[in-house]
Amino acid sequence: MTQSAPKNGTAPATAPRKTILRALAGETLAVPPVWMMRQAGRYLPEYRATRAQAGDFLALCYTPDLAAEVTLQPIRRYGFDAAILFADILLVPQALGLDLRFEAGEGPRLSTVTTPAELAALRPVGAIDDTLSPVYDTVRILARDLPRETTLIGFAGAPWTVATYMIAGRGTPDQGPAHRLKQTDRATFTGLIDRITEATIHYLSRQVEAGAEVVKLFDSWAGSLRGEDFRDFALDPARRIIAALKERHPGLPVIAFPREAGQGYVGFARATGADCVAIDNSVSAEWAAAHVQVDGCVQGNLDPRHMVTGGAALDAEVRRIRAAFAGRPHIFNLGHGITPDADPDNVARMIAVLREG
Repeated sequence: MTQSAPKNGTAPATAPRKTILRALAGETLAVPPVWMMRQAGRYLPEYRATRAQAGDFLALCYTPDLAAEVTLQPIRRYGFDAAILFADILLVPQALGLDLRFEAGEGPRLSTVTTPAELAALRPVGAIDDTLSPVYDTVRILARDLPRETTLIGFAGAPWTVATYMIAGRGTPDQGPAHRLKQTDRATFTGLIDRITEATIHYLSRQVEAGAEVVKLFDSWAGSLRGEDFRDFALDPARRIIAALKERHPGLPVIAFPREAGQGYVGFARATGADCVAIDNSVSAEWAAAHVQVDGCVQGNLDPRHMVTGGAALDAEVRRIRAAFAGRPHIFNLGHGITPDADPDNVARMIAVLREG
């Protein structure tokens, strides 16, 4: 095993024992730790059985025993180095007062926030625990039941990404409704970003209080922001959230994922205070190693399609990514979430290749 100097240039007296925490603290491990976005999901037969038991997706999210069960399933099957809380980024809008449902085959549907009156009607941040308390109960169960070597990751959606759903009432291919509101009613748009930012700080802090050891901020639609908008609505909210969390919970590691940020990945860790930047598969591992990993730990970035196709191409890509990031701290992961058509055997194959001598 080799060890790099942490960000302050001095070796720590003691390193955290769990591999994910060691990587986030700045250590370069001979074999990078691994987990997988959406690792608890529809590609697993045991997940589908538990979801059927719950009755629907939201019931699964809000039933702590079942949400903990699906979080634990990929840990039992594969031995990932981390478990990520099973929940959904749209629970926060629901807790703020929006109607939320999931349509089979079509995804989420929400009531919208597009006017000053609708913004004013949102619940105060202090009231969101009335809805979200079952999520904290799930975290407590996981903190108790996970293997001692497994890191527990909490998460939330980043304000821009959450806002795109709250404004459109659904997922959109280009986030057009949010961009239009940003241009036509800046005050309402920025007020919504601020409210989501405050709620996210509270929500993630409560997850940490319940037992999460790391938190991740998912900005799935960051790539549609350009120039000053990227700075104002992806970078700055992340900086505010991370600073507030670290003030409340000193030493808390935070992973940021500004998906498809491109050049925006460069310097993102420095600008926001993130301990790790997750990289999608639209950029190469070699580019990310040269331009992003120089600032600290990176996470990623295998194309999720390899979990469907498998074979020698999967093996080669795992080895290439591991080699590209080998010189500095790295957490192996996909460039985005695993898809429902993935073959569970390919996940086992990925881990075996990654951990080979």
